[in-house]
Amino acid sequence: MQEEAIKKVRNIGIIAHIDAGKTTTTERILYFTGRNYKLGETHEGTATMDWMVQEQERGITITSAATKCHWKDAAINIIDTPGHVDFTAEVERSLRVLDGAVILLCAVGGVQPQSETVWRQANKYAVPRIAFVNKMDRVGADFNRVVTQIRERLKALPLVISLPIGSEDNYQGHCDVVSKTAWIWEADPKNPVGKMVKHEIPENMVDAVEEAHSNLIDILASCSDDILEKYMAEEPIEESLIKETIREATIKNMIVPVLCGTAFKNKGIQSLLDAIVDYLPSPMDIPPSIGYTQDGMEEVEIPADPDGKLEAMAFKIATMPHIGKLVYTRIYSGTLDVGDTVYNVTRGQKERVGRIVQMHANSRTEIETAHAGDIVALVGIKSIGTGDTLTHEKDDPILEKISFPETVISVAIEPKTKADRTKLSTVLHTLMDEDPTFKASMDEETGETIISGMGELHLEIIVDRILREFNVQASVGAPQVAYREGLRKKVQTEYKHAKQTGGRGQYGHVIMDIEPMPRGTGILFETNVKGGTVPSTYFPAIEQGIREALQQGPLCKKSVTDVKVTLLDGSYHEVDSSLMAFKTAAIEAMKIGMAKANPVLLEPICKVEIETPEQYLGDIIANLNSRRGKVMNMEMRGDMRTLDCQVPLAEMFNYSTHLRSLSQGRASFSMEVLYYVDVPPTIADKIRKDFALKEAAKQA
Repeated sequence: MQEEAIKKVRNIGIIAHIDAGKTTTTERILYFTGRNYKLGETHEGTATMDWMVQEQERGITITSAATKCHWKDAAINIIDTPGHVDFTAEVERSLRVLDGAVILLCAVGGVQPQSETVWRQANKYAVPRIAFVNKMDRVGADFNRVVTQIRERLKALPLVISLPIGSEDNYQGHCDVVSKTAWIWEADPKNPVGKMVKHEIPENMVDAVEEAHSNLIDILASCSDDILEKYMAEEPIEESLIKETIREATIKNMIVPVLCGTAFKNKGIQSLLDAIVDYLPSPMDIPPSIGYTQDGMEEVEIPADPDGKLEAMAFKIATMPHIGKLVYTRIYSGTLDVGDTVYNVTRGQKERVGRIVQMHANSRTEIETAHAGDIVALVGIKSIGTGDTLTHEKDDPILEKISFPETVISVAIEPKTKADRTKLSTVLHTLMDEDPTFKASMDEETGETIISGMGELHLEIIVDRILREFNVQASVGAPQVAYREGLRKKVQTEYKHAKQTGGRGQYGHVIMDIEPMPRGTGILFETNVKGGTVPSTYFPAIEQGIREALQQGPLCKKSVTDVKVTLLDGSYHEVDSSLMAFKTAAIEAMKIGMAKANPVLLEPICKVEIETPEQYLGDIIANLNSRRGKVMNMEMRGDMRTLDCQVPLAEMFNYSTHLRSLSQGRASFSMEVLYYVDVPPTIADKIRKDFALKEAAKQA
């Protein structure tokens, strides 16, 4: 009986480019399914799914919100995802746990840049999709052009199952190509949203619908032997067989059914709901999930079986006032009850499930049990991260974790009081739990707290939440590069530390070679002392002194790296020598030697990988050249160009914004620090002047 219930579940996501109408469409779905009694509007800040203050102020979706509604006899779990590229992690983790998706495409804008990004993310997880061409009432709406772009830009096979009746101001409804009927919107005095009424196909559209139906059969004939046989024998093809074939082909990702409408004007939403129920998969229809034994050696198939072993994934962490940590969880197999003890097999910890809640944006309904296929939130799980696997047995398989892109932009944040500093530490840990693409760390060289994210808007929202939601007073600075210092020539240095102040004195004498090493080597210490002139018991103190001295270079007090120091000789005193004396001698010898070794400022070089459509390649390379970047390699991946570059980190701040403007938002990049190289003389001079001014200000 439980299996029959699972077959009626649809776990879907609404994905699209920013401003394609995702949240408005979700609001209409909630209204027409009876989940909400009134319509929420994004532009008025009243949308149910955009519940955060920052979302309501900006009119954009920032965090993915989950809800559940019912249509016909199906239960639909919906996740409304953000469209902005800075919040791409929300789309990534949602698609990881969903069975199907509705991609919204603007009838005017067509397949826009972020549409391509979310499409690639859906391809990564092989998520079956249907397309809804929204905003058919807008000036410039062109349904056929969008269908062509689906084929050309997304490399998908569109299957048109509804045709628009009119467009722009004249948009009235649509024709259902499968059943050959028309649905036309009519005003209803009892209902302000009007109603869709079934009609005969308008005379001027009969030929177009017949042609679309013929094309539909042609495409389905390549997907189904039953339809092919009837098509070849010129026999009538039942509507039930057509729907069944569309469903099978959609689930196998062979086709993408395309519908049309205008969510804002309440046209086409009921047909979209029908398509979600008819064509998108239930948890039973998709291939079993893949887990791995805890040694990582074997793959394990995990079918959606309510009577099987519990396998669940925590895909999102949220902190709610008065509740604490909410763990959004997809149950892949088994059944979970309130009060159950679960094992976080990813972290090797045991936890108790205090409550299970069904989410509706930021409101909750408590339930007692969750079964395979359900998306719920758990309360009471404390130590958990995004992508962790929850089971009943500690030796059960681990589900594959969600991969997230690396952070690309950082800023410094400084709390204003000691109380704020303590509070900030807690808040940053909370935010890192919630958002795996947000990172916070302490810069050991500057003592500053550095926060990193996916882009300027991402960090702007984070800072806004720190200041307003968590009430931490802090100031935010501009990004800074952690420069270092290096040496360019080999020198020999000597220092004798001898002090006599009555009683036992201090004596330490060292002679050392200091030489530069290849970039990325780090710090090496060797001894080449002959004849026991310096006893080996003092070697650790000498090395400690050397490493301490390298923390502050002679140019700008930056740490010195890629250096080899060899202890050659020295002398000691049987009474006055000590560990501290030799450490002091090593520090002073290093200071003298580094000043003579032709010191140089070093800057971090990043490996940058850029993925861009071909037409923006020239502008992007020209921009990289202006940033002192070098293109190391270039290759094709599908219809995209991939550039491997090396660029100084100092030139990469705000790059995400510039890259977006260069490519209309269609290019993406990732970066990591590779090694340090010499700073060009003109830039080094400026850094040294700035440092000298700061030092002078300190002295004053």
